[in-house]
Amino acid sequence: MLRAAAVLAACALGLGFSAPAPAQKPVRAGIDYRVITPQPVAEAGRIEVIDFFWYGCPHCNNLQPTLERWISRKPADVVIRRIPAILRDSWAPHARIYYTLEALGEAERLHQRVYHGYHAEELHMSKPEVMSAWAARNGIDRERWEQAYNSPEVQRRVEEAAKLTRAYQISGTPSLVVNGRYLTSGNMAESLDAIVAITDGLVQKVRSEAGLR
Repeated sequence: MLRAAAVLAACALGLGFSAPAPAQKPVRAGIDYRVITPQPVAEAGRIEVIDFFWYGCPHCNNLQPTLERWISRKPADVVIRRIPAILRDSWAPHARIYYTLEALGEAERLHQRVYHGYHAEELHMSKPEVMSAWAARNGIDRERWEQAYNSPEVQRRVEEAAKLTRAYQISGTPSLVVNGRYLTSGNMAESLDAIVAITDGLVQKVRSEAGLR
């Protein structure tokens, strides 16, 4: 009970994710999205969508199937980037998990399984020994996992994620940022489908501003 209460308090956004998806409408500044201080994109010439997430967030967990379907059909000019948000120190171990998976080339295979481990299996995934055992059960050599998990490079990326969370003005999860300028999040959308529809609208907005179709 205490764990559930702490999770919901920390992940305050997205509490409206129960209503059915509304029809697609033009995105509205200050309602569907907000403009943030412009940030550089990782890949010039493509429209970048960043998924700021926290493995402990129930709304991020519920968004994943919808988001993955969107990713599978996204246009070729759109590139997806994941950044684990760090709004408090207790979120840093979850960021370490994601960057360890990336370092081992396992992020795509196991990203969803981390959510399952936390929300379905109720594993205490902030504990290194729990994650070493989890990695072994999911086909990763325990020694390789621990070397990556404790590596300076993964530590550097965790620290960078904390800085990016502040730079992108993330206040809760899930949050999606389009092309380093436009942010939509759980408290702006009426449903899981709506947050993806808003992202679609923001992608089109970026295209229009660039004179593309």
